[in-house]
Amino acid sequence: MGWDHLLAFNLTLLAALASPGPALLLALRTSLVAGPRAGIATGLGLGAMAAGWTALALLGLEAVFVVVPWAYLAIKIAGALYLLYIAWGMWRDARQPLTHAAVVPGRQAFRTGFLVNLGNPKSVLFASAVLLVIFPPALSLTDKALIVGNHLLVEWVAYTGFALVLSTRRARDGYLRLKHLFDRIAALVLGMLGLRLIFGR
Repeated sequence: MGWDHLLAFNLTLLAALASPGPALLLALRTSLVAGPRAGIATGLGLGAMAAGWTALALLGLEAVFVVVPWAYLAIKIAGALYLLYIAWGMWRDARQPLTHAAVVPGRQAFRTGFLVNLGNPKSVLFASAVLLVIFPPALSLTDKALIVGNHLLVEWVAYTGFALVLSTRRARDGYLRLKHLFDRIAALVLGMLGLRLIFGR
């Protein structure tokens, strides 16, 4: 394995991070609503579980899902229900003004981010496909550890950057002006993603 393989992996990973999805949407909204600390903590949770899925992909979890399909189904349904729960909360509170209750403890933000990515077992399938295409076969244990550590670092740096950019007063004021609209759109997107996770093949 060479540095060119890691570079290709990182570019693919950044493209995936920037695409609209529950992870990015959660990170952006948490940063706007609860501030940069909560946004960073959410990103740390998202990144930890995403890197965990990559580690499991390297260990062959995809094969386990093929042999034990109910395990994949159970994780998928639990994740979808969690997304629908978050979506309902956003929709319900869309017209509520932000108060001190919007302050989210770091531990809670980390846990929320971790659970959102835990509930998306498609991540391990994506990781398996990307790893198979980019990296050479017969990776050593050191190579695998480097890939997982690299993935974790890229996710944490990216989400920290998002949180810091959105912590500016201009970004927060813009969100507050359109809070009800933004929250309703976010709720709809998360709700559709949750339903897609349940009913998608």
